[in-house]
Amino acid sequence: MNFKRHLFLVFTIVVLIICLKNQNAETNKNHSSSSEFEMLNWSSSDEQSLSASLFSFTGNNVEAPKHSESLRYDYYDETCPQAEHIVQSVVRRLYMTRPRIAPQLLRLVFHDCFVQGCDASVLLDPADGIESEKAAIPNLFLKGDDVIDIIKSELEAACPQVVSCADIVVLAARESVILVGGPFYPLTTGRRDSNEPHFQFTNELPAPTDDLPKILEKFSSKGFKEWEIVSLLGSHSTGVIHCNFFSDRLGRTNEPDPSIDTEFLNLLRSKCNVSEASSALPASGSAPVPSNEQPTIEMDYKGPGNGFGTIYYQSLLQSKGILFSDQQMIAAEETAAWVQAYALDVNLFRLKFCRSMMKLSNLGVLTASKGRVRLNCRKVH
Repeated sequence: MNFKRHLFLVFTIVVLIICLKNQNAETNKNHSSSSEFEMLNWSSSDEQSLSASLFSFTGNNVEAPKHSESLRYDYYDETCPQAEHIVQSVVRRLYMTRPRIAPQLLRLVFHDCFVQGCDASVLLDPADGIESEKAAIPNLFLKGDDVIDIIKSELEAACPQVVSCADIVVLAARESVILVGGPFYPLTTGRRDSNEPHFQFTNELPAPTDDLPKILEKFSSKGFKEWEIVSLLGSHSTGVIHCNFFSDRLGRTNEPDPSIDTEFLNLLRSKCNVSEASSALPASGSAPVPSNEQPTIEMDYKGPGNGFGTIYYQSLLQSKGILFSDQQMIAAEETAAWVQAYALDVNLFRLKFCRSMMKLSNLGVLTASKGRVRLNCRKVH
């Protein structure tokens, strides 16, 4: 076995086991008397189960997961060994002057993978009468594709027509998570790019106006459980949001949402200038349409560096969720228990977030002959 591959896999196992042990220590120390958290504690068998789900051992070899014949941890080891380093270096270089690219790339991976899988279809521009996913309302203000272009350009210079756009999207998102204070999580590579966009399926994306039953329905259709849903929404710890996505909660044309803390309601109103006439309020029950004229608010409104995830969940418990869909996470006992757990235990959140992002990054991937490696991420040919 290649020594580099062996070393990386052993390192990944060690990182995950340490995360599990840290989480166990914190949970047992702080919550041992609470029956509500008993279901969240991990045992040694849970650690073994996680390791077994990520790796299988055959003799003296460590093999990649069996969820796909083509995805593996050393996919580009021979054809483009510097691939992941190039992705990392470009994202970090651009982040120095454009810190907003981090949440943009994190949102980009979700909008790509949630619609027919992680196949870079969201990057395709309209062509030959085919409607691009970019034209869908949930994607109108989706950004980060220019960053993917830059990464792709440098990869093509280093190893032409080898690294897929789909792999670039998931790897860039992971780097973004790290840059905003989130955890590292291992990723296999070997994804292929789609030959077409999937505009007709963009309505599968969760909307900020969705209630809890709708959110659970959309996520469960992709195979996500309650704890995974709550974990993924922790990505709302960073980035900016147009006021139009939650203006209907502020009492501009009707009564304000009673689930919002009064003091926080006043803060949102001041940030969003609710006293002024609105030019683009969504119709009841429809998805909001963002506008360049609409003001925005930082998702980490308490200031950057205040804890990736933890502050977000604490805000939900204080009725200070910015989006209606976020605040809905405490509307049912099962999801509310996970919100409370993550608000109290950052190690537990980081572990669960890692596992959820790994699962998201492997949704509906194309491998081998089922897709292609696009030379230009915006075009099929």
